[in-house]
Amino acid sequence: MKNQRLMSLDTLRGFDMFFIMGLSGLIVSLCALWPNPVTNEIARQMGHVDWNGLCHHDTIFPLFLFLAGVSFPFSLAKQRETGATKGQIYGKIFRRAALLILLGMVYNGLLKLDFENLRVASVLARIGLAWMGAALLYINFGTKTRAWIAVAILVGYALLSKFVCAPDMPDSDPLSMEGSLVGWVDRILMPGRLIYDNGRFDPEGLLSAVPAVVTAMLGMFTGELIRQPEEKISGNRKTMWMVVAAVVLALVAILGDGFVPVNKKLWSSTFVCAVGSYSLFMMALFYYLIDVRGWRKWTLVFRVVGMNSITIYMAQQIINFGGISRYFLGGVAGLCSEPWAEVINDAGFVAVCWLFLYFLYRQKIFLKI
Repeated sequence: MKNQRLMSLDTLRGFDMFFIMGLSGLIVSLCALWPNPVTNEIARQMGHVDWNGLCHHDTIFPLFLFLAGVSFPFSLAKQRETGATKGQIYGKIFRRAALLILLGMVYNGLLKLDFENLRVASVLARIGLAWMGAALLYINFGTKTRAWIAVAILVGYALLSKFVCAPDMPDSDPLSMEGSLVGWVDRILMPGRLIYDNGRFDPEGLLSAVPAVVTAMLGMFTGELIRQPEEKISGNRKTMWMVVAAVVLALVAILGDGFVPVNKKLWSSTFVCAVGSYSLFMMALFYYLIDVRGWRKWTLVFRVVGMNSITIYMAQQIINFGGISRYFLGGVAGLCSEPWAEVINDAGFVAVCWLFLYFLYRQKIFLKI
């Protein structure tokens, strides 16, 4: 495949970010209008699990990281075609990771200059570090070697998680928040504030960034597959291989859950497999519909978001989209019952965010990191 922009990638990224952009809250509000076991379960999926287990909302972050991995083989090929040296490529990787870490701290309140209470760990820092690790492996090792490295990371991390307890909590369960090695590493090495267990644990900490590298690697394996020329492997077969890989990872996650539970906050090895399975299946679906079958007219609503995903993530911390929505729709919402008012306000929030991104899209303004 030539290095044209992969429309399914932007569309799926936008679909993923829609939940961060208020869709989850809107779904919860809609479910509250008609409470029953089905809608209650749908609403539950729009939140995170407390510890072990998996809800849909737990897949949003790792899917975004996976998609960052998918895009790398395309961007690397483009850099090489333009004559970029290895040093220049390394420089771009390190700059991107550093910028994501910085933006993550800005998101967490760096500009308040309250360094004692600043949380250094962040979603964006996790993306930057994990993507950087996967990118460096991609450049320096072949596909088979990287596959074995991914397996070694997952197996090694699973064994550490299962059998090695935090030295300062020797009698605790190593798979608990207080007894995990993940929390201990952050307590002794992570600067700034940790957000869980009275400052003893952070879900985007240092040690759990290692298995997150595999999440990005899975995306790069997928991007590598999609880039293969059609003469070598057709779009239908690429889709099939993505689905097969998704099934295999799902089976590994199910079988391994009894040994090391699926756990987002630990980014457990089984979590990597579970969300990797979901990510591969969604990528296969979007790739097949958009890039293989050519059904593209419906994609604009998601591409507008997907092409400025970091922009809307940061903008929601800076711009009062909810206030703008209430300015225009607050009067109507005030005439309704409380459940319907919630729906109107949540729908307005999503609409204002989308219109902001649509304006940027029409002006061809895109934040590239």
